[in-house]
Amino acid sequence: MDKKIIAKNPTARHNYTITDSFEAGIVLSGTEIKSIRNGKVNIKDTYVMIKDGEAYIYGMHISPYEHGNIFNKDPLRDRKLLLHKREIYRLFGMIKQKGVSLIPISLYFSGSKVKVEVGIGKGKKLYDKREDIAKRDAEMKIKRAMKGDFNGKI
Repeated sequence: MDKKIIAKNPTARHNYTITDSFEAGIVLSGTEIKSIRNGKVNIKDTYVMIKDGEAYIYGMHISPYEHGNIFNKDPLRDRKLLLHKREIYRLFGMIKQKGVSLIPISLYFSGSKVKVEVGIGKGKKLYDKREDIAKRDAEMKIKRAMKGDFNGKI
């Protein structure tokens, strides 16, 4: 299937070490789908929780559709994720461990359906974040040096 990315969570890989990821469907209303097709969605401060044996995504902001009038829903409402029971039980067991969270990584269209990629992440410490930034800078310098694009900087 074709994957057309709608939104990414820029802080997910910065704040967490993602060990595993999986795809989940999401329950949306018609006006929310139209708003998503217009690109009016933000998943920056979102997280996933398991409540009463079902997975929900919290904090996802979908702007109200301009022509939706009475059919528009609350932009920050909790939305149910569509997963198999055995997946939910497995995830529930994983997030019971200390420091492990479920973080939405990206939102995309798979065919005509909206899917969310959810990652199992362990929170990074400040020194881990600095280490990642240092690695990225070193790789960029190496690429520049290989390219011969010095400009007096090494």
